[in-house]
Amino acid sequence: MSSSDAAKPRKEISPLFKMVLELGPLVVFFFANARGEWLAARFPVLTDLGGPIFIATGLFMAATAIALTVSWLLTRTLPMMPLISGVVVFIFGALTLYLQNDTFIKVKPTIVNALFGAILLGGLLFGKSLLGYVFHAAFKLDDAGWRKLTIRWGLFFLFLAVLNEVIWRNFSTDFWVAFKVWGTMPITILFTLSQMPLIMKHGTETSEDGAEKP
Repeated sequence: MSSSDAAKPRKEISPLFKMVLELGPLVVFFFANARGEWLAARFPVLTDLGGPIFIATGLFMAATAIALTVSWLLTRTLPMMPLISGVVVFIFGALTLYLQNDTFIKVKPTIVNALFGAILLGGLLFGKSLLGYVFHAAFKLDDAGWRKLTIRWGLFFLFLAVLNEVIWRNFSTDFWVAFKVWGTMPITILFTLSQMPLIMKHGTETSEDGAEKP
């Protein structure tokens, strides 16, 4: 590989297609759980996985693997958060199928969100606003802005972890699956939009020589 090739910027995918890659596995999970018996009747091999929630788990794992693969092929990189979430999906999905216990896939969102929240808030204890490493390409904020945004996202992830525990422990599996897709995502989108005033307040511009200016 020549030095000019190495210097080429990473390819970016459109925000819409990126959303499809992130939401696609969740939609597959919801559909497979809702139509698990229908899928098993047409694809008998799926009956080896178990009932609808187990069929949904297996297809969720497959869809997650496809989404990560497509992202890698298009950009030659894997975003850290989807990668960590994917690893947890594979581990807890495998435990769900092997032990035929849907508790593992139900606590997966709790583990992922609690992990993200702990990493973000823990980083601040060492003076690191780790959210800046994730969203630096999308936003240019001053140090105070990244610190505030990191605190808010860290607490939000912990809130999602608690919310998932409340939902799966007190409601049916079908309700939990539906809420995971049609409840959690809208809540996350609304939270993201609510952070725009902070982002605009602490946003910085970059001058032609690369220096940040207020």
